[in-house]
Amino acid sequence: MFVWLFHRISGILLFVLIGLQIITGYVLGGELTTPWQKAFAGIHRIQAINLSILFLFIFHAFYGIRTMLIDLGIKKEKFLFWFFTILGILIFCIGAYFIVTKVPIKTA
Repeated sequence: MFVWLFHRISGILLFVLIGLQIITGYVLGGELTTPWQKAFAGIHRIQAINLSILFLFIFHAFYGIRTMLIDLGIKKEKFLFWFFTILGILIFCIGAYFIVTKVPIKTA
């Protein structure tokens, strides 16, 4: 029940938060002329929102994969829950480290 409820709520929150990030990024890319636009664009740099998006994205994806595996006939629901929860926590901690410390990620 928890996974079902979390999956629904996280989907709605992701829709709102990612939409907010897109809009504030768009405002940052243009000329900021009014004080309202400058205040609104400041939301883009709030780490709590970025961490929330990361957390929700990871667990929404993993619990969605869990649901698909159960639909395919895998009967180990508790194992899948704990596996994806622990994996999600590990990946979130790594991602949060890069967000909080602002370490640049080198690409090839």
